[in-house]
Amino acid sequence: MTSAEAFDPASATIAIVTYNRSHLLRGLLESIIAMDPKPGHVVVIDNASSDDTTDVVESYRERLGTELVYRRLDTNTGGSGGFSEGMRAAYELGSTWIWLMDDDVEVLPDGLARMGKWAPRFKSIQGRRYDYDGSEFYWQYRLSIPLGIPIPFAPAGFDESGYRVMNSGCFEGMFIHRDIVEKIGLPDPRFFIYWDDSVYGWLASLQTTAVIVDEFVLRRTREIKQWDMGIRHLNASSNAYRYYIMRNRAFIKHYFKANGAYKPVRFALGSALTFGKELVRLVFVERTVRGTSNLRRGVKDGRALARDTSWQPMPPLGA
Repeated sequence: MTSAEAFDPASATIAIVTYNRSHLLRGLLESIIAMDPKPGHVVVIDNASSDDTTDVVESYRERLGTELVYRRLDTNTGGSGGFSEGMRAAYELGSTWIWLMDDDVEVLPDGLARMGKWAPRFKSIQGRRYDYDGSEFYWQYRLSIPLGIPIPFAPAGFDESGYRVMNSGCFEGMFIHRDIVEKIGLPDPRFFIYWDDSVYGWLASLQTTAVIVDEFVLRRTREIKQWDMGIRHLNASSNAYRYYIMRNRAFIKHYFKANGAYKPVRFALGSALTFGKELVRLVFVERTVRGTSNLRRGVKDGRALARDTSWQPMPPLGA
């Protein structure tokens, strides 16, 4: 099947990453039961959960209405490691299309049909989702490559084409063709969390026209504390996220260097802006100043990683 041929739902695999949130995973699996059409496979990657995730997954094996593949990892590899394994499993199943998602969303019943109608035209597609409160979620689909940060006010609306070209990615809903996965390799598990999907989406955009389409296909099922800025929202974070958002700037730097996109002065400015944004998040969303040590620790560890001359990007699967 080439991207110019009709979309076959059976050629798609939904790959889910979960960790100690079996109550949310139930909701996602229930939504897959209600899907029409359904994908050919559903892959669940369990990041070594200590709750009843295994029992929950097995309870859906006969009810799901499609083939279920369950892999429980020995250790928690973070979202990055989970999505890397999910992509690997889907690719090894022979899937033409791989649809990635966390456990804290539900799929709308016609979600796969909505994505599939764009499959004959594009090979890296991002759908839209409703937030927990039913509002339309805005996803920052454009990166400033020199700065290495999202452009927060890229236009949210769509024209008659129904899509916008993107140069980023989000693993909460990324719909990607195996041809692109073969060229750019698996998501990099070394990120653990944060920036992994942005970099992966950027790599995809170097190989094909990547788009976000005006199709609502997912609904978030977990409420996150937010600061309403009027036009946009700023979500609450965690100490782990604060650490990795700064440390993983080193990995972005390596990927940019490998692809001829690294601009030292502007990238350093992007890192400073990222640090400042996290300070704003601490003060205005979480109402605290505790947590800055995690930002500083991430900067320090990132500098050491950036100096590692032996570091190499993930290899293409076709290599």
